Amino acid sequence: MAREPGDRRERILASAAALFARKGVSATTVREIADEAGILSGSLYHHFESKEAMVDEIVTSYLEDLRTRYKRVLDGESHPRTRLHDLIVASLEVVEAHPHATEIYQNDVNYLTQIERFGYLRTAGKEVQQTWLSVIEAGIAEGVIRDDLDPKILYRLMRDAVWLSVRWFKPTAAYPITRLAEDCTSLFLDGLSKPVQA
Repeated sequence: MAREPGDRRERILASAAALFARKGVSATTVREIADEAGILSGSLYHHFESKEAMVDEIVTSYLEDLRTRYKRVLDGESHPRTRLHDLIVASLEVVEAHPHATEIYQNDVNYLTQIERFGYLRTAGKEVQQTWLSVIEAGIAEGVIRDDLDPKILYRLMRDAVWLSVRWFKPTAAYPITRLAEDCTSLFLDGLSKPVQA
């Protein structure tokens, strides 16, 4: 279905995204989306062919932004510590730009991948994993990251710590995204222990 310009369409998508994030995709009805957007249920179908089409557009925009930012990280600085920091910054920026889509992906990816239309989410998940693993494995190879830890476990712990920050982190002038990224990088690479004084 061709995209239509206009505030109404964007308002519908914003209302749908908030509901999907809060209630889950399967529990959200078209009527609830319409009520939230201030229109009649039937009017939704002038803008979207289905509820799934709304989810698709919300999640696709999120994943495109994530891919673009991750590619920039992989094409940039090659030092593992800097690259990990930049990967965290990119992830946090996407979380900030797409908070509802982040929640939808985190909460509903297993449900959505059972629907044929969302088969691409499996590929997207593998791409995200491979991006993180390439950074982690380069860090291990260069001695920046311990080699006695399973890279896939590290990936899941780090990725979820960063992505689930959508539920609690609100950037401020005093504590912006870049500061959180620095603290995460330091925590992931240096741990909690205070440095031993020489």
